Amino acid sequence: MVETKKSFCRFCHAFCPIEVDVEDNKVIEVRGDASNPVYGGYTCIKGRHLPDQHNHPDRIRTSMKRMPDGSFQPISSEQALDEIAERMSAIIEEHGPRSVATYNGTYAFCNAITLSVSRAWHAGVKSPSYYTSVTIDQPAKAIAASRHGTWMGGSQGFDTADVAMLIGNNPVVSMFGGVPPFNPWKRLRDAQKRGLKLIVIDPRSSDVAKRADLHLQVRPGEDPTLLAGIIKVMFDEGLVDGDFLAGNATHVEELRQAVDSFDLDYVEERSGVPAALVERAARMFAGAQRGVASSGTGANMAPHPNLTEHFVQSLNTLCGRFLREGEVVPNPGVISPERPFMAQANPPNPAWGKGEPSRVRGLGEVFGEMPTAALSDEIITPGEGRVRALVSVGGNPVGAWPDQLKTIEAMKQLDLNVSIDIRWSQTAKMADYVIAPKLSLERPDLTVLTDSWYPVPYAHYTPAMVEAEDDVIEEWEFFWNLAHRMGTEIELAGGPMPMDEKPSTDDVLDLITAKSRIPLDRVREADGGAIFEGEEVRVAPKAAGTDARLDVAPADLVEEIAEVRAEPVVEGAGYLPGEEFSHRLISRRMREFYNSSGRDIAGLTARDGGTNPAFMNPVDGAEWGIEDGEVIEIESSRATILGVAAFTDDVPSGVISMAHSWGDVPETDQDVRSIGGSTNRLVNNEEAYDPITGMARQSAIPVNIRPAKEPVGAS
Repeated sequence: MVETKKSFCRFCHAFCPIEVDVEDNKVIEVRGDASNPVYGGYTCIKGRHLPDQHNHPDRIRTSMKRMPDGSFQPISSEQALDEIAERMSAIIEEHGPRSVATYNGTYAFCNAITLSVSRAWHAGVKSPSYYTSVTIDQPAKAIAASRHGTWMGGSQGFDTADVAMLIGNNPVVSMFGGVPPFNPWKRLRDAQKRGLKLIVIDPRSSDVAKRADLHLQVRPGEDPTLLAGIIKVMFDEGLVDGDFLAGNATHVEELRQAVDSFDLDYVEERSGVPAALVERAARMFAGAQRGVASSGTGANMAPHPNLTEHFVQSLNTLCGRFLREGEVVPNPGVISPERPFMAQANPPNPAWGKGEPSRVRGLGEVFGEMPTAALSDEIITPGEGRVRALVSVGGNPVGAWPDQLKTIEAMKQLDLNVSIDIRWSQTAKMADYVIAPKLSLERPDLTVLTDSWYPVPYAHYTPAMVEAEDDVIEEWEFFWNLAHRMGTEIELAGGPMPMDEKPSTDDVLDLITAKSRIPLDRVREADGGAIFEGEEVRVAPKAAGTDARLDVAPADLVEEIAEVRAEPVVEGAGYLPGEEFSHRLISRRMREFYNSSGRDIAGLTARDGGTNPAFMNPVDGAEWGIEDGEVIEIESSRATILGVAAFTDDVPSGVISMAHSWGDVPETDQDVRSIGGSTNRLVNNEEAYDPITGMARQSAIPVNIRPAKEPVGAS
């Protein structure tokens, strides 16, 4: 008999509500929940393939241990935990707590508990070596917010905006940034019907760019130049909100002077965007009553990401795009702790330069995490403090970290390498232990990650849909078991986890949400999620005597603007001085996949045959002697990879567009048609990186292209 239950999808971070058909404790079908008040039945193709993910014949269903001959043999999770805890304790005893690191990847963010427990476990063993995927692609968002300051009343939202500017993000595919990821196509259509003007800045004609009122097709890596030009027009034409700035911002004149040399002729020459469109964008954005600017991985993975993000912050501040005194706060939060909403600035508090320093490149902690772009170096570099043990949680370092060649070498040098993964990823195949985890529909969960993203006070709790029948555990259980065996503590928001007897998942959810604005028991009662209306929250007036201000142009930012202005205008796609490259390779998202997840599901790989195509303009194909569908070589200053050429007019001449986190190790490159190519291998993490976060340039990468020297995998 088929039973239908309500839950929410965790294939990606959009958390779409779903109806789940279960028969004999097996998930057989998933569809959108049409009764949900926020999503209205929306799901994407990934979510509809959740049954294939759960029931995949190659899913890892028991823990595995590497044998001396390199093969893997099944091992019970209890035995694996005994051995891992013993080895980890010995490593800490001999080399100190810093020698033990964890990396929380994509799927750690799709689980309400994992990040809180893993971070608290680190505190318990006194190891600062805590890393996540946030420092791979968009750490600039937190850096810019901390250097600029934030508005305590909250920002104007998309649902009430007259104009939206999207910079390097494609939210109808990525489900993140600019357009709320809760049925994004419908939200965009509805907004444009009521009059929203959409500005998109992107080198390619992305899905969302095709719906834009104004598309500025910027050259890869030149977002800071273009944004400086837009801001200059706003100053020159008096389009800024002078009253708001006078009472709430500082260094406004310094920003005006810093961008003054970015005249329209220069901006057009360097960015490739006609001067008339730069002017039009400035007037369209600043001329609206309400609006919002936001950016995504495309701009954040390119050169000068912190500057780009600060310009985004400054654009919103220059136009006063914040909720003012007396306005209703549309979503004061449900699971988040209660906080004041006031019409005043929360002043800058730089999220770097504190905590534990890195041992490489003068880097250090950023917003309480160590920089992932330097983790390979922390493993390889000899000396005191070297990372010797690594736990990868819901992530795939060999596929995701910048500079794949160095990452592979780092994996080989670890004394203990543990991967918590559902499949034999590149990283799992190099691990000493592979721990089999429960999947999303096998565990209770809560919409913690998205609590502040919703345009209304919405939350969703789900129990487990099916009971896991294999020797699989939850990620939090892994860390609890280590702490239990090692005699350490795990302190959460609501107090310490009990160490004498293992709690339930719901017990842990209670601990991490102990300070939530709405009690978790109320959220649990709402089957399928709900909007939690209550007493209306309005923005309170500025506190008497305060003069806290947002900083639109701190001194180090002004210096970076001058550095950008001093860079030579480069013809074509070349970027590195003294080197010549014909193209720039930019990152992209693919609708069917969530980074490297989904590549093993036949229903998702049907369109492209399991590869991440090298999208390019047909004009370039003719010029470089490349045929559509042909295997090509893509060469950077670091390495050469293979890709499958795919012609499209969406990508301008001189640009290659490929999704990241694909491919495998170099020895398997000949299978590019079925596994894709690793763009991360093209990255040199010491060649072009951000001095604060260490984030390597992973988009706008200078490359050369040519047909593969020998036929590869003929189609």
